[in-house]
Amino acid sequence: MDAKIILTIGRQFGSGGREIGKKLAKSLGIAYYDKELLAEAAKESGLCEDVFAKADERTSHGLAYAFNMGFAYMGMLTPYNDVLSNDTLFRYQSDAIRKIAEKGSCVLVGRCADYILRDDPGLMSFFIHNRPDIRVQRIISDLGITVEEAKEKMAKIDKSRAAYYNYYTNKTWGMSSTYDLSIDASVLGIDGTVDFMKTFVERKFK
Repeated sequence: MDAKIILTIGRQFGSGGREIGKKLAKSLGIAYYDKELLAEAAKESGLCEDVFAKADERTSHGLAYAFNMGFAYMGMLTPYNDVLSNDTLFRYQSDAIRKIAEKGSCVLVGRCADYILRDDPGLMSFFIHNRPDIRVQRIISDLGITVEEAKEKMAKIDKSRAAYYNYYTNKTWGMSSTYDLSIDASVLGIDGTVDFMKTFVERKFK
């Protein structure tokens, strides 16, 4: 495809959204960003990547994000009383996402990328969900934890992602009307979902 395409993927924890994103990017021959967004945001801001990792897809609803021990500021420690709000970190991350999108076609996972890039004509937004039992088994396989621990982690992370998304976008995380396409990955499986999304994208941009 000659046109620049920006594909964003929101996902339930354990749904396979990250794996789908990677495979979709590879199939289309375009760049893929997930945790890499944190590195880009750190580079843009001059802050240590750990700062963004600790606040990743979490919101304190306006409360200050304080660093009691100090974090690296390009090799230098910030003073113990230095305070950065999560809103400031979100702005840095948003700037990094916009610059990545300007470079060319890519798949971006999470971090409100669909909202941040909502005015980009090449944007298509997806949300990946899955059956709870499949999600639990994926989490157990990935993390080596018990069923109860997997269920607890699944609920906690989904709640955190929803709060983060809803707070910064004034939209509803996971609601089908929020995205161009919401997909239950259990229907076609991971590879089948990738193929379906690729066809959907190709039909849109061809």
